[in-house]
Amino acid sequence: MKILVLNCGSSSIKYQLFSQEGSEWSVLAAGVVEKIGLKGSFLKHEATGSEKVLLEGEILDHKAGIDYILGVIVSERHGCVKSLDEIDAVGHRVVHGGEQFNSSVLITTEVIKKIEECIDIAPLHNPPNLKGIDAITSILPSVPQIAVFDTAFHQTMPKEAYMYAIPLSLYKKYGIRRYGFHGTSHRYVSKRACEILGVDYATQKIISCHLGNGASICAIKNGESVDTSMGFTPLEGLVMGTRSGDMDLGAATFIMDKEEIGTRSASVLFNKHSGMLGLTGISSDMREIIGAADEGNPDAINGLNIYFYRVKKFIGSYAAAMGGVDIVLFTGGIGENSVPTRAGICKGLEFLGIDIDESINGGIFGEEAVISKADAGTKVMVVPTNEELMIAVDTKEIVDELANR
Repeated sequence: MKILVLNCGSSSIKYQLFSQEGSEWSVLAAGVVEKIGLKGSFLKHEATGSEKVLLEGEILDHKAGIDYILGVIVSERHGCVKSLDEIDAVGHRVVHGGEQFNSSVLITTEVIKKIEECIDIAPLHNPPNLKGIDAITSILPSVPQIAVFDTAFHQTMPKEAYMYAIPLSLYKKYGIRRYGFHGTSHRYVSKRACEILGVDYATQKIISCHLGNGASICAIKNGESVDTSMGFTPLEGLVMGTRSGDMDLGAATFIMDKEEIGTRSASVLFNKHSGMLGLTGISSDMREIIGAADEGNPDAINGLNIYFYRVKKFIGSYAAAMGGVDIVLFTGGIGENSVPTRAGICKGLEFLGIDIDESINGGIFGEEAVISKADAGTKVMVVPTNEELMIAVDTKEIVDELANR
């Protein structure tokens, strides 16, 4: 079976074409279309076993971008399949499914309508996701499409974890609650961690730290998400590259009054100009901040201390919420590759059985590894995320179910 996975952003499309033979998955091709509708559009493409290619051209919209992707996939020079008929299904990353979806689903007219209803709470993400679905419907109308939601994994959270202490009428009227994001990543890495350790996923207490420019932590108990740091939007929770994370709402309204800005400008301030960028005045890139800290920059040092403290605090609170922790794992660009970040976060958590081996931790960059000491009570791991594979697996399962009906 061959499955195309699409992740459509406002001006980009990431894609991977998977092939599944028996229980083995392989990537036939992967790439990205950038600057859709803008000057200088291009497609980066790599078929497995071939060199990367950069193809430039005018790409006016998502349909044109997906047309371009499909054309390259079947091209004689850069392709990996002979015909589009070889594509058995398409899996789409959809950011927000609201309370309507607690699992991946076959895309139907009714599903599209429900995704559209979530645009109010995901105005930057759901519209381009829908454009990708519409493009495939137009180009490959007979191919089944599956929606895999970032929010679905967190629909198992109990009310005490997802409800905000606001008038209940606002929750009922607008659906204002914690939804959480990065669900596909948290689901993949937590399952993969248990596979590596050879333990039963349904019996483990896991804290998954997805640390990238956007970052979130998830508490996973017996295979289910029971709490997560991102909330109604991806702004809540940890200090991130450019997002503030948790802060006093009173401070937000105070800033708006003093700076005489409205909600739109405030959203830009807290989403695009805050976080590590705002704290340090250096960059949103953790590598540059760590470099500056190593040179003695006080703002960089302060920013890192705040970042580590916030993650550490969530780990402690989630261990308390679950009544313990068996596995702490790091994933995402920072979690997978930043040795000092992992060390800084774990320092002081020995009371939870967290004790990393510095010699092992120091050599791990983007690879699966157990980085805790052999006698540590809690396993600490690095598990590179693979959301695209998770989307492909879900897509195949649903297509197989349809075929067996």
